[in-house]
Amino acid sequence: MKSMRRLPMAVLVTFGLFALAAVFAKYYTDWLWFRNLGYGTVFDTMLAARVGAFSVFFLLAALAATINIAIARKRGGPIRPATTIDVGEPEGTPLALLLNASVMKIMWVVAIFLFSCVMGLVAAGSWAEFLKFLHASSFGLADPVFGKDVGFYVFTLPVYQFLQGWYQLAVVLIAIAVIFSYSLDRSISLGPRGLVIGARARKHLAVLGGFLFLGIAFLYRLKLYALLYSTTGVAYGASYTDVHAFLPAYWGLLSITLAVAILLFLAPFLRRWKLITYLFGAYVVVLILFTWAYPTIVQQYVVKPNELVKEEPYIKNNITFTRLAYGLNKITERHFPVAQDLTYRDIQNNRATIANIRLWDRRPLIQTYKQLQEFRLYYDFKNVDVDRYSFGTYLQVALAARELPESQIPLRARTWVNIHLIYTHGFGVVMSPVNQVTADGLPRFIVQNIPPQSSVPLKITEPRIYYGEETDTYAIVRSKTREFDYPKGNQNVYTSYHGRGGVSISGWFRRLVYAWELPDVKLLLTDAITNKSRLMYNRMITVRDRTIAPFLSYDSDPYLVVGGDGKLYWIHDAYTTTNMFPYSEPVLETIGERALNYIRNSVKIVIDAYNGDVTYYVVDPSDPLIQTYEKIFPALFKPMSAMPPFLKKHIRYPMDLFRIQAKLNNSYHMTDPQVFYNREDLWTTPSEIYQERQQRMSPYYIVMKLPNGTSEEFILMLPLTPSKKDNMVAWMCARCDAPNYGEVIVYDLPKERLIYGPMQIEARINQKPSISSKLTLWGQKGSRVIRGNMLVIPIEKSFIYVEPVYLQAEQSEMPELKRVIVSFKERLEMERNLDEALSAVFNAANLPASVLSKVRQGQAPAAPLSRKAQKALTRYNNAMDALKRGDWAAYGAELEKLKQILQSMAKRP
Repeated sequence: MKSMRRLPMAVLVTFGLFALAAVFAKYYTDWLWFRNLGYGTVFDTMLAARVGAFSVFFLLAALAATINIAIARKRGGPIRPATTIDVGEPEGTPLALLLNASVMKIMWVVAIFLFSCVMGLVAAGSWAEFLKFLHASSFGLADPVFGKDVGFYVFTLPVYQFLQGWYQLAVVLIAIAVIFSYSLDRSISLGPRGLVIGARARKHLAVLGGFLFLGIAFLYRLKLYALLYSTTGVAYGASYTDVHAFLPAYWGLLSITLAVAILLFLAPFLRRWKLITYLFGAYVVVLILFTWAYPTIVQQYVVKPNELVKEEPYIKNNITFTRLAYGLNKITERHFPVAQDLTYRDIQNNRATIANIRLWDRRPLIQTYKQLQEFRLYYDFKNVDVDRYSFGTYLQVALAARELPESQIPLRARTWVNIHLIYTHGFGVVMSPVNQVTADGLPRFIVQNIPPQSSVPLKITEPRIYYGEETDTYAIVRSKTREFDYPKGNQNVYTSYHGRGGVSISGWFRRLVYAWELPDVKLLLTDAITNKSRLMYNRMITVRDRTIAPFLSYDSDPYLVVGGDGKLYWIHDAYTTTNMFPYSEPVLETIGERALNYIRNSVKIVIDAYNGDVTYYVVDPSDPLIQTYEKIFPALFKPMSAMPPFLKKHIRYPMDLFRIQAKLNNSYHMTDPQVFYNREDLWTTPSEIYQERQQRMSPYYIVMKLPNGTSEEFILMLPLTPSKKDNMVAWMCARCDAPNYGEVIVYDLPKERLIYGPMQIEARINQKPSISSKLTLWGQKGSRVIRGNMLVIPIEKSFIYVEPVYLQAEQSEMPELKRVIVSFKERLEMERNLDEALSAVFNAANLPASVLSKVRQGQAPAAPLSRKAQKALTRYNNAMDALKRGDWAAYGAELEKLKQILQSMAKRP
């Protein structure tokens, strides 16, 4: 008997020890990792918040459960047998043993402990909400119904909602445990006449019922605020029916619920159970009438006949708060007077824009990169990033990191030593201008090979990538085993890590803890580790920054930058988001797993690809959410002014945020409630053809000169079309360069005339026999035709449309750029390259062939060009020749001479 009693305790103690060991290993290794990055105080704050929340709510749950179970056992005691409850079981059987008084006492202690742990862990999971509650910031904006600052809804209401849910769950679980206890003591039983509840049990349950209804009353109080997130009206947020029907209904239910709770608390003294029954019946009737019948009547017979009139103020609220929540109120609206009067000389005058038109779509380009520059099976390019660099001229480029993921190592070579000690890092980048093509239809590399070779003034002094987008395994560096660095002919070059990345694992204790945590027993068994060895883990950059700051939301596409110091860096955009901004339309995007209705790109994260350092720069200090996080974690964030200047040149407007803003602005550019209600001017993102399939168009980065701009700049843009129509109605762009970073502009187009949209150009391509027949023929000769991204390019007061065409052999995975399609006005041509296509389109539209030939060859026409103009044209053509050769020094020199000539011409009266 004693051995059977000791068995559960032994199992419990063993389980507890394992749980403690697991918790210790988790938090000790996290502490070492955070401290190595210089964020020890960030870890301490998060840990203190978790432990504090767990402790407080563990004690509250334990206290409430202990008091109630003690009362139940005491009040059920008079009818409980002294040793074992008589259930008709022979003494010594498992059931009889379970019901033994001493065993029951132990079981209740264990049950209360586990219950308290669960309730504490539930609270610990909301640690971030508690910290935001304690360090709340004001939005300086009040809601139109209750007059509370938006900060109340973002920082305070979530904590109230958690407390209500936690309280309600605790009361229900404790009530179930109390009923179970009384049932064991037969204070609650099922007799011939039905359920029999003893007087003492009835009083106890009445009090618990009072606590339950007290929680329900609190729920109705919170439901009042939840009306600001209602979806019952024509627009998101509180509607006419919510304010005039549900609001008074909830106040009524709140009052009745409180009355029921008070009566239940007084029930042990009043003993008027029928009164409680009647009041509960009234509560049910009011619940049905006021939350279903009355709102339905108001909606159908008051709102519907005059919907616009009744809902207009609430539509205004939705428009105002949605525009504020997504930054749409900061969008500048301008008119773009489409003249479509572009000439070939205008094309030449905007050569910097033409020279940066992205002919290389990132989707086929990644396949070409893989075929030409991976070199070995174990290397991989995950994706292609688009950025801009200055090499004597402002140039848009595509680049990709050459990483070494475990998945690329051949199966037979995936040994523990190879994965964790030898193949520890990727090596270098490849880079090519977005519009330059070799004679074979391949990208013209300006950075290539291993080690990196550059034909531009860009020096990479540290090409090794220990932290990247595919580094999903841990690595041990500075071990006795030399690391593979890069291949060289038939041999390999090896190296040892000399940076500061990773956690020291020189001692046996740390090795033991990490062997438990990773888990990998080979960390204990290997003899390759020395007293200088370091363990790199959480090396994937998207895991790395999320581990440090799990309260932020993150962009789906980190991008690589070659720094001015010769090192490689990742830049990752982070957002402050919430789904508690009142009246704001929620969206569900790739930024998070749940819907959000407020977003700011408040943080730029920079990650050192060699050392793994992670730095958080605040780009929008006016955001109340980031202000709160700065209060909580003062050591985590740095001002944008602290970012190195060579990295500031590469920040860009994040595409995920731009997509969300474009999607919402398609509706919320309509600020007039009547227009919004009737959806009179609803826009949408156009479609395009890619690989012969129609798909939604993605925003694209481009270097161009904005209307009335003084020079070319890097922007993110997207054309827009009316809903269910294909003509273009506007285009939207976000500026990426300082000092205009973050400015979003929408250029609306004349509505009284047709401006072709992307799908209308795609249709014209399909309908032109000279083009469609060639595409069909190529697709039948063992090749696959890939129609790349459709680009709409604003130049001066006109649009040109450009679409690259790639060919890929069936037995090959290397697309080649073979044709470029250009459209302007009614002209549409397909030629071998962009210059020829532009010449074909604009020759037919504007210039005689003889004049066009002379302009392209740098010869002066008979009359129009002066001597200085001829010199300028000559310098320009020399610069273009240097650009094609990749001679950047000569290109810059010719441009400087051209500038001097133009300045001289400008001074002439």
